[in-house]
Amino acid sequence: MPVQITRGHYGAHQFAGLLGLARWQMRVGLEHGILPEPDLDGERWSARLAEEVKGHGEQVIARFGDEPPVGSTRAAARLAARVGLDVERRDVEVLVAQGDLNVISSFRGHPVYLLRDLDRLDPGSVRSVVSTRKGPLIDTVDPGGAATILNWPRRTFDRIAGERELAMDRLGRYALADVQALAADELLVRQVAEEKRHMALTKTRRSEARIEDVMRGWLLRCSAYLDRDADVPPDLAPLSRAIRGLIAVRAEIARQEQQAPS
Repeated sequence: MPVQITRGHYGAHQFAGLLGLARWQMRVGLEHGILPEPDLDGERWSARLAEEVKGHGEQVIARFGDEPPVGSTRAAARLAARVGLDVERRDVEVLVAQGDLNVISSFRGHPVYLLRDLDRLDPGSVRSVVSTRKGPLIDTVDPGGAATILNWPRRTFDRIAGERELAMDRLGRYALADVQALAADELLVRQVAEEKRHMALTKTRRSEARIEDVMRGWLLRCSAYLDRDADVPPDLAPLSRAIRGLIAVRAEIARQEQQAPS
């Protein structure tokens, strides 16, 4: 729900909150003309204008959804898992060039795409683009492409390919059918998903420990100042960043733990 704010003008963060939008949604809403540009010094929105467009946040959400857009690499990975082919960034660009996919915005100079647009793409169009690029190699895939199709870490695929003794051709490529058979193995897919969850949780816990160390170091410096062992107090800015980071990382840990199989 839009947050309730009473003020005479709004900065970007407050304006997004008033409309019930994430920052990325506000950005694309501005780019596509659904939201107005700031009317105060080119940086802030007046209370009058904010009140006039208060309902426009719903229009932005209806048009662009709730999931942030992704870049070409993640777009290719999503399509690869969906159609069972080793889709690459260049294939995504071709799909854009031929009018099958829209660039919704850009991030740091790179195009981004809505997940729902990727999910609506005709699988036949994707296969045609990949087939054109690969030519006679269409029925085989290299290890990196296989990992992309399966949405597995590369080292996980290498390990399982060795365990399953998947055959490689003289170019070091695997039969596409063999890779697709791995994707159809439900028990294997569940096992790998749990491995990925465990690896992600371990990585997130390491991040938590690093942030906790930063905060403990700040407390030690604060104690030193209180005990007159230091002449100046520690800067509050690193503590503020660490607190925000710890809140975020612990929320992520809770989310990952909830994904554990019952």
